[in-house]
Amino acid sequence: MAVSWVERVASFLRSPSRFLSSTTAEVFLVELLREQRDERVTYDVKLTMLSPLCEHPTLLCPSACTGEETCLELMSVFSHCPPKYTEFRCQLLLTLATVLVSTGCVSAHSHASRDFLDLLLKLAQDTYHDPADVPSALRSTRAAACECLRELEACCPGLLSQHLELLNGLRQQENPRHHQALSGLYAVVLRNGVHLLARQAGAGPEGLKALLGGNAAVAWEAEPESPALTDRPESAPLPSVLGPTGPGPTLHTGPDCKELRSVLSSLLEESYLLTPLSQAALLHALTEVVAMVSGVSPAIFKAQLLRLLGTSKVCLFHSTLLMKAAFTDSLFSPEDEAFLLKRLVALCQHPQMSTAAKLLYTDCLLHFPENRPVGAADGGEALPVLFTPRLAAALVPTAFDEPATMLARLNVSALVHLEEQGEEEGGGLAYLWDHLLLLLHVVEHGGDRRGVVTFFRASFLFLCRFGRVERYAADLQRRLCALYLRHSRLAPHVLNLADRAQDVRPGWAVALLRSLQGAAVSAGDDLGALSLTDLHWHLRVLARVAEEGQIGQGSTVDFLFAVATSASPASRSEDWRLGGDLLAVCRHLLAHPGLDALLCPLADVLQHVARHHGDTDIRDHGRLYYALLTALSREKLGGVLGGGGGANGDRQDKKRALSSMVVESQDLTSALTIHKARAPVFHLVAKGHPGGRAESTPAPGDDEAAKADPGALHADVLSSYRSQLLSSGSAAEISLSYELRYLDAGPAGFDRLFSLRLHFEPAAGRFAALADVCVPCLFRERASAPPAVTLTLTPRAPCPGTLRCSAVFTTQDELTWHAALPDVHVAFRQLFKPLPVPASWGPALRLRAFERLWDEFCSGGDGGSGGEEGGDASPDRASSLFCGRLGEAELEALLEEHFAPFRVADPRDATGHKVLLYLPPRSHMLLRVSPQEDAVQFHMATDNWRLLPHINDFLLSITDWEARNGVDS
Repeated sequence: MAVSWVERVASFLRSPSRFLSSTTAEVFLVELLREQRDERVTYDVKLTMLSPLCEHPTLLCPSACTGEETCLELMSVFSHCPPKYTEFRCQLLLTLATVLVSTGCVSAHSHASRDFLDLLLKLAQDTYHDPADVPSALRSTRAAACECLRELEACCPGLLSQHLELLNGLRQQENPRHHQALSGLYAVVLRNGVHLLARQAGAGPEGLKALLGGNAAVAWEAEPESPALTDRPESAPLPSVLGPTGPGPTLHTGPDCKELRSVLSSLLEESYLLTPLSQAALLHALTEVVAMVSGVSPAIFKAQLLRLLGTSKVCLFHSTLLMKAAFTDSLFSPEDEAFLLKRLVALCQHPQMSTAAKLLYTDCLLHFPENRPVGAADGGEALPVLFTPRLAAALVPTAFDEPATMLARLNVSALVHLEEQGEEEGGGLAYLWDHLLLLLHVVEHGGDRRGVVTFFRASFLFLCRFGRVERYAADLQRRLCALYLRHSRLAPHVLNLADRAQDVRPGWAVALLRSLQGAAVSAGDDLGALSLTDLHWHLRVLARVAEEGQIGQGSTVDFLFAVATSASPASRSEDWRLGGDLLAVCRHLLAHPGLDALLCPLADVLQHVARHHGDTDIRDHGRLYYALLTALSREKLGGVLGGGGGANGDRQDKKRALSSMVVESQDLTSALTIHKARAPVFHLVAKGHPGGRAESTPAPGDDEAAKADPGALHADVLSSYRSQLLSSGSAAEISLSYELRYLDAGPAGFDRLFSLRLHFEPAAGRFAALADVCVPCLFRERASAPPAVTLTLTPRAPCPGTLRCSAVFTTQDELTWHAALPDVHVAFRQLFKPLPVPASWGPALRLRAFERLWDEFCSGGDGGSGGEEGGDASPDRASSLFCGRLGEAELEALLEEHFAPFRVADPRDATGHKVLLYLPPRSHMLLRVSPQEDAVQFHMATDNWRLLPHINDFLLSITDWEARNGVDS
């Protein structure tokens, strides 16, 4: 059961939708909760079973009612769990918090939320302490409870605002080494409480004092209308008061804030005991509190500022910058600001800093919160006032920088040059241009993709800053065209740069596209020397150029005509990719504003493609474009191609042309669409007795060989068999025979089907993937024999399974249909195979193999065969006994009907019968059948104990005495 649940949970987490296709979320949830209450299940398995609720809470609990019931069940499990199972208890608390928040159950009217909050507060107060509990386990449970409380408070602000005094007392009583969780919880609750209080009209010092002294009873049932659990529309995380949305609410309390200042000072004095991430979270929360309360001076952070200014931790330095943004010159002097800038510059180039940290510090330079900002703060990038060129000299980009770092430094250096000299040329701009040419040199001489991307990003950045400098802009355009001609594979990068530059430098982008057009057309002077790849990219470039109405397209049409009529090499006229690229250019030309001047030459190109191209589809598309060009007006052509737009660029509703093309299009769409059948049309019916096989004919001389050298025979029988088993690929397969028949209650209109393609999908991974089966036709006429279908299955485990079936077929009206078929169930009986022994074996060797396998399975495996098992005892081997009420005649008929191909002849045993079953992929089931006075005993031995329930059910079904004698059980 434990292994089964671990596998089920893993299957659910891999694909919840596929897992729930065989069951429902409600059933799966009920089973999970039932197993959680089962005392026989180990807590390791129970811990694994919590994963579905943690990962997909809303999938298993789609409603608040279901979520509340689930939480009540899990809290019952928690109350019965011994304290020593710390990991399970902590994970259970986190699961409860996840389900409560995800399903929206946190409200005053929810018993589950009140009970869970009661439980968490009691755990935080250590009222559940057991003397037998170890301190580490106790601390872990308390920390998990605090994390759950913080999560609930973050998702539902104000939930714990009535317990600030309680939490403050717990924080002060806790050992300083382990008070981190309570400190972080208290800071979050204080920040949310002050935020909500500041949003209330008329709030003042009395409200703040009541908030800090709030100590509501833990028993929520005593006061169900407590404000902590009242339903508020603001039951979502509160926005940050330090964010880009502007200043947050302000609480006017006057100078009387002694209690709040005392609490803040205590938290700040103990903050150095926390981990850096916890310190950063605490400082962020306290910064927001001070920013909202006007009666508390930002100077309260002064004692911590010296430590924070010298920190090397990214999170703490970021918290310092948040303080700078919130308080500016109220806390930071100009000397502090200058020191911060120097620290940022030093950290941007520190060799021990990671690339991500360097990029963060560089970004902080460009968004530095200043004491006295100059100009309007629009949120864009700008250099700080105190950032001098001398400081910026340390951040000049070099060829040895990592690409992201180099681009960031290039941006900073460009801003420094613009601030000092504007767009005028100077030493700084010349250095940046030389650096860009160095990157271009790397690309021209075989740079990798990383270097290519870096160069084009640097080019875009250079254009953004210095695109108005005519000398450099024209030179960059010329060099890019030359680069494209030498390396046409870079066309996507060049076109992407043109697209991006249209937003910032539209004139430069059009000029670049015009130059690219000239470069591509000039390559057509010698089409025979052009490779197919180069020609492909030239056509892609011309297609993009054809989108620009400002660029004339006469040279492009001449190039297209040369490509369409070129006969060298001959294979180009049959390449559908090249034809598609050529037609893509033509399509854009059909929507070009200068189409009137291109009408005749473009018609010649399309007519030549429609008549002489080697690919049928390309000819059809060329004929269509030619018909559109010659038959439709400019307005209709623009509407068909989707290029029409209003004065404001909005897409207008297109008018449909009333022509036969619409009807032909509808018929073509219907013919190309795969239609969905509403009900199954046919099914697979088992043919004869699947799985049964005749026993191979004994080889002559087999018994004589056994008599001549019995010792060698006894020693080598199992090793020979196992060698044969390892070398035989068909031993792991079973072949099942079926007939394809119509369903009696199937839908009408499917009397004659053609080109059937059957698709099988094994359920639960019981079998390996099957190849599709093709059937030529299926007719409903009685005279026609049903088609035979043979399925070759490769079981992954010797147990029954199901195949989900579907089919795609064509009807007599040439429409294609898809239909689901009834599932094919593979029974345990169908997995039986005779022992896959060598073809030369006769009855004596088969009997000897049976005896050796029986001894090995029943005695723990000391056969010493030297085969696959290696003579070691296997934990999967087992033996069992089954009894049935059968007479001698009934027994003989049963053996003949069900076990004839698998019986092993033993002339020495006249009363007993031996049956040897092989079940792929590599399992055995041995039966000794012996009749007794009033029953028949089936002694069983196997190398896979998981087969016993299946063989027991099978024997029970074929020896059912009541069914044979007509007795109602």
